[in-house]
Amino acid sequence: MALNISRFPKTVRMICLTAILIAVYLIIAVPFKVMSVIPGFTDIRPVMLLKPVFGVFFGIPGCFAFAVGNLIGDIISDSLRWSSIAGFAANFIGPFVFYLYWRHISKAPFSLRTGGNLLRQIAVIAISSVLEAAIIAPFVKLTYPEIDVILLFVTILLNGFVFPLFLGIPLMILMQEELGFVPVKMKKASS
Repeated sequence: MALNISRFPKTVRMICLTAILIAVYLIIAVPFKVMSVIPGFTDIRPVMLLKPVFGVFFGIPGCFAFAVGNLIGDIISDSLRWSSIAGFAANFIGPFVFYLYWRHISKAPFSLRTGGNLLRQIAVIAISSVLEAAIIAPFVKLTYPEIDVILLFVTILLNGFVFPLFLGIPLMILMQEELGFVPVKMKKASS
């Protein structure tokens, strides 16, 4: 007998989805926590490939899962600091930029088949990466002045741009084209 999850209230489904996404985040993030650039503050983060995936395909639950997953990763790796507050905010905003763009701003439906949409996706990756670095780096500098803020900013920027570009985009194409994942519903045009 199959479990029909559509019978459960929407809140329960969203909580379950968020928990599953947090688990996926941690499975990818935790093994790489040992690749520190600035110990306790930043590392090489292949998990950033999930940033656009969580925003486009899972919306707000995906954004929340990305932020909570980062916070749990900080706890697990003994990297929980005051700067984790900024990390939580930035790791929510990162996927949220994708959700916001493809659901509310873009006139075109999400698909990376066209060159125009691919360029838009690259631009959104760049914007989200700059926002994340601009949130985290100044907060770290204020709370831990001994940290090299330029190295931190560049590391956050590169993690937020390189992994979504080279791993996230192919994963999103695979999810949509081959696995049938549907992006979060686009806002209907008002008549």
